[in-house]
Amino acid sequence: MTIRLAHLSDIHFGGENAAAVAAAADCINDGDFDLVAVSGDLTRYGEAREFAAAREWLSSLKGPQLVTPGNHDAPYMAVAQRLFTPFRRFEAAIGPAHGQTHIGRGFAARGLNTARGPQPRLNWSKGQVAPAQAKAAADWLAEVSDECVRVVVCHHPLMEMVGGPMTARVWNGEAAAKIFATAKVDLVLSGHIHAPFIWPYPFGDGRTYAAGAGTLSVRERGVPASFNVVEIEGAAIRIAALGWTGSKFEPYRTWSVDRRSAEP
Repeated sequence: MTIRLAHLSDIHFGGENAAAVAAAADCINDGDFDLVAVSGDLTRYGEAREFAAAREWLSSLKGPQLVTPGNHDAPYMAVAQRLFTPFRRFEAAIGPAHGQTHIGRGFAARGLNTARGPQPRLNWSKGQVAPAQAKAAADWLAEVSDECVRVVVCHHPLMEMVGGPMTARVWNGEAAAKIFATAKVDLVLSGHIHAPFIWPYPFGDGRTYAAGAGTLSVRERGVPASFNVVEIEGAAIRIAALGWTGSKFEPYRTWSVDRRSAEP
């Protein structure tokens, strides 16, 4: 059995690469995916018309979806809403901002909202994880069979990508990564830095992997507009970052890593 996930992030409607976004929808609808995971930053400034465009695009996609917010999905211009109800627009247009779940054929996925409205630091774009959030996600995933692939979807990489084009600086991120490694989560899917990557957390058995997707916006950071195709089959996890050439998607980077055994 092969599990196929489409992992997209940082589409930034209002500043999207329109041709790449349309072509990505075609690829997804032709791809027979078990889940479409979108790890935040659907919008550029969290405006209502941007969420409307995101909702219309998501509704055009086949198959189940799990969508979690990013820092850009809290309104940038509506200060009062950002302070007091940062994810009201997201929830009205897209769905729950916290604790999204999906159980599919041979896998289980849980959303983790690492974005915030206001923060007690100057850069509100960076991430946070409350210890209770990580524990709730890990506890929920622990309830599924050990044979199931366990997936967390969040916006910010919990630990920094070495050599990445920007930082996430997630408060309590390393502690959350340790919790997920201990819980034997297989994949933690994220976005934010606009560059694809995969690497193992340095905890536990080393087989809990952080995997990042690129952007489908015009805000490229040295990487073409892209999204990831994740395939899990037996003991292998394969990820292909599909880059936009201007006329089509083709493999930009590929990785294959070992999945942990289901045996104790």
